[in-house]
Amino acid sequence: MTATLPAILVVDDEAALRRVLERSLTRSGYSVVSVGSAEAAYELLVSQPADAVLLDIHLPTMSGLALYLAIVHRWPALEGRIAIMTGDADAEEVQGWLKRHGAPVIRKPFNLEDVSGWVAEVLQRERGRGRGRAREGGGAES
Repeated sequence: MTATLPAILVVDDEAALRRVLERSLTRSGYSVVSVGSAEAAYELLVSQPADAVLLDIHLPTMSGLALYLAIVHRWPALEGRIAIMTGDADAEEVQGWLKRHGAPVIRKPFNLEDVSGWVAEVLQRERGRGRGRAREGGGAES
C-alpha cells in the first residue's frame, strides 16, 4: 500500500516565492501545488483537497483574508490549517482581523525552516486528532 504525501497548497501572487516554497516543501516530503490568485486557489480546492494552506494576504483580485473566510466557510476542517503569510502583520487592520480569527501568521521575509516546521506541526496535530485531508463539504478523508 502506497502512502499519499500530505498535500500543501501555496497561494501567493509572487511566482518566485511560490517556486521557492514548492521546492523547499517538496524536499521536506510534501506534495505541493501553488497558485497565484484567490480564484485559482478556491477552484483547486474543489477538485484537490489540501492538508494545509499557505496563504498570502495581498492577492490580485481578492484579499487573502477574504479567501481565508471563504475557505473555512466551505471547508471547516481547514480552520487551523491555514497560515497567513504577510509582511504587514503589524498593520492595524491586519492585527484586528488576526485577533478575531486566530489564524497563524508566517511573517515575510521568513525562514524556510519555520514554514516547514509550521506545516509539520499542523499535520502532526491533525493526525493526532484523527483528521485527514479536508474534503468537499467540510468532511475529512482518513
